Amino acid sequence: MSKKSRKKSSKTPSGSPTAKKKPEKTRVSTQTRGAKTQPVSASKSGKAGAKAASHKAASKRLKSSEKTSKPAAATSAVSAKPLEGQTAPAFRLPRDGGNVVTLSDYTGQKLVLFFYPRADTPGCTREAIDFTRLKDAFTAAGTAVLGISADPLKAQEKFRDKHGLGIPLISDEQHEMLEAYGAWGEKSMYGKRFFGILRTTVLIAADGKVAKVWRNVRVDGHADEVLAAARSL
Repeated sequence: MSKKSRKKSSKTPSGSPTAKKKPEKTRVSTQTRGAKTQPVSASKSGKAGAKAASHKAASKRLKSSEKTSKPAAATSAVSAKPLEGQTAPAFRLPRDGGNVVTLSDYTGQKLVLFFYPRADTPGCTREAIDFTRLKDAFTAAGTAVLGISADPLKAQEKFRDKHGLGIPLISDEQHEMLEAYGAWGEKSMYGKRFFGILRTTVLIAADGKVAKVWRNVRVDGHADEVLAAARSL
C-alpha cells in the first residue's frame, strides 16, 4: 500500500481514535454546563422565595394600616348626625370682642348658625358679607345670626374689622360645637383626605328645635334662602 493511501485511511472516522474521543468531550461539556446551571437556579428560587416573603409582609402591613384607619372613618360619621326636629345642642363659646355666647341667650327667638371653614377666605368672606347685608331683614323676622369657625378670636376680630361684618363671630377651636352640629368631618382636596369644617347652616326655631339644616352649602344666594326659610317659621 502506498503512503498516500495509508494517510487517507487514517483520517476515516471508523478506525481513528480521535473519532472515539469526541463523544467524551461532548459529555464532559454537557456535565459542566449542567453543574453550572444548578447553583444559578438555586439562587433564583431563593430570590423568588424572598420576594414571596416580602409580599406577605407587605400585605400584613397593609392590613394593619387598614385596621388603624377605621377609627378615622368612624369619626367622619359624626358629621352625619340627623338634627332636624331635634332639640338644638347647647353651647357656650367665646365670640369676637371677648364676650361669651350661649344657646340660652336666644331663648324664645329664632337663630341661624352658619359654620364656615376659615376666616377671610374668599367663600367665607362672601358668605359673612351676605349675612351682614341681610342682618336687618333677619332681625325683622325675629331671627338672630351667628357665624362659627375654628379660628382664634384674634383672627375672627381681624376678619370682622377688615370687612365691616355686623354678625357675631364665635371661636370654636376645640371643635365641640362643630361636631355637635355635624359641621366637622372628612373632606378631600386635590386627592388628599383630611378633617375640617364642612360648610353648614342650621336654622333653630323659637321653641329650641332644629327646623332646617343646609349641608355642603354653596355661598351664592344662600343667605337669601335662609332668610326665606326663617320668615316661613
